Amino acid sequence: MLALTNKVAIVTGASSGIGRATALLFAREGAKLIVAGRRQAELDALVAEIAEEGGEAVALAGDVNDETHAKALVELAQARFGGLDVAFNNAGAVGPMGPVSDMPRKTWEDVLDTNLTSAFLAAKHQIPALLARGGGSLIFTSSFVGVTAGMPGMAAYAAAKAGLVGLTQVLAAEYGREGIRVNALLPGGTDTPAATFKTADERAFVEGLHALKRIARPEEIARSALYLASDASSFTTGTALFADGGVSINRT
Repeated sequence: MLALTNKVAIVTGASSGIGRATALLFAREGAKLIVAGRRQAELDALVAEIAEEGGEAVALAGDVNDETHAKALVELAQARFGGLDVAFNNAGAVGPMGPVSDMPRKTWEDVLDTNLTSAFLAAKHQIPALLARGGGSLIFTSSFVGVTAGMPGMAAYAAAKAGLVGLTQVLAAEYGREGIRVNALLPGGTDTPAATFKTADERAFVEGLHALKRIARPEEIARSALYLASDASSFTTGTALFADGGVSINRT
């Protein structure tokens, strides 16, 4: 049996990168999917690719900051596939970088909304659906930034991603007895469209920060998400799971 046979999953940020790779992997492992992101054309292409491989997926484009969108994703999972078992809340954005003294309040709020408040809104509507199925797996994409490293110019992003770890721990404690596992996934540098390197030297510098001296492929992070989504992690909850190539511990 595949790892996610008979499971229904929501994946946000599925237009590209880690979210897209995870949606493809979840589908290959038997899950029926609701995929979300801001770009309808990219989501439609993803759904078509999943269908070509024999899987089932439905796309719903929208903004993760919109509570009605968070609610609609859950309602679509229930209407189309009968419920919800897994939610991978992966959408996020670094936002404009710069020192706090120069940061407009709106920038701060926008970055926290996209990375942290959106996770609260998602969980608010996903948890009742997971409870209705007798439990499930709730996953947030956090970051080593703000947890094991302070990166200059990234105060808002770091605060939001650290906040996700706190949210993860509280939800895990609140809902563990009811069968819901809640975990945060913390990737290192990953080769996604958002990881734009201006020069080869810049990429080499980022790779050198990692103990493995490279950045990840999205598919590598997707496999860690699959672990958290599946019964392979049945006794894992409240964790910050690092899939960061050793960037958190490297000093060479």
